[in-house]
Amino acid sequence: MPLHHLIRGWLFPFLLGSIAVEIGWYLLRRRRAYPWRETLSSVVIYVLRTPAKLLRPMVVLPLAYLAWSHRLTTVPLNTVWGIAVLFLGVELAYYWMHRCSHEIRWLWASHVVHHTPEQIHLASAFRLGVTELFSGTWLFYFPLYWLGLDPVAVSGMLALNLFYQFWLHTEMVGRLGPLEWILNTPSHHRVHHASNPEYLDRNYGGIVIFWDRLFGTFAAEQPQTPITYGLVHPLGSLNPLKIAFHEWIAMSRDFMRAKTWRARLRQLFGRPAESLAARQRPVLEPLAMGID
Repeated sequence: MPLHHLIRGWLFPFLLGSIAVEIGWYLLRRRRAYPWRETLSSVVIYVLRTPAKLLRPMVVLPLAYLAWSHRLTTVPLNTVWGIAVLFLGVELAYYWMHRCSHEIRWLWASHVVHHTPEQIHLASAFRLGVTELFSGTWLFYFPLYWLGLDPVAVSGMLALNLFYQFWLHTEMVGRLGPLEWILNTPSHHRVHHASNPEYLDRNYGGIVIFWDRLFGTFAAEQPQTPITYGLVHPLGSLNPLKIAFHEWIAMSRDFMRAKTWRARLRQLFGRPAESLAARQRPVLEPLAMGID
């Protein structure tokens, strides 16, 4: 049986089983209602992503192999060092893609979707941008192809990266001791989803956290600072269509309202906090209009 069939065979039961455990934890341990409505919105948004997921291989893969055909060398993936280069390269590209998705409004318009849940739970991992193919976040991985990493291998490593992040979206797991220095953990990712000023725009790593430590974007969860999840300015809606497209609509309005072409370009590619829409709001934002 092909490997991808085996993976599909256990993946969804694992995901559903994990969510079932978390539901029990909410009800029995926390004695709080599970966020069913937020979960339903996340599931609908996951379904809305289907057309883009089907189109992505047809759009991205030919361009990726075109880049790979002009590679500087070929990284052998039948060696330990080749696998290490693949892992670290994908992690670094993911870090910068994720960081830029907070700092460039065009990318934030897709990524903001992931930061709209006001409670963190495993099902919120499904709430990803519907328009990522259009926003062009896949371009961040092209340097890896030019350096000699096979696009299919990069895609597979990225899939492992995203699968790993599923378990980060929970409050069931506390701090993990020495592992917190190397790995991205639920504690680190809770900080990433916080809208508290001291936590904004931190912890962009996928599987590892040392890129954040190296580039100065790391913040540890502080027991004395309870986390407020969601956007700095909450959307106030669980409508999946509004969640998926609200920032694109706001960005289009700001583009039309800007008086010069330089100002228009700033509305598209400047920092989210410096947009016309953000300036109309009274709350201060350090880097982004929300958090991812």
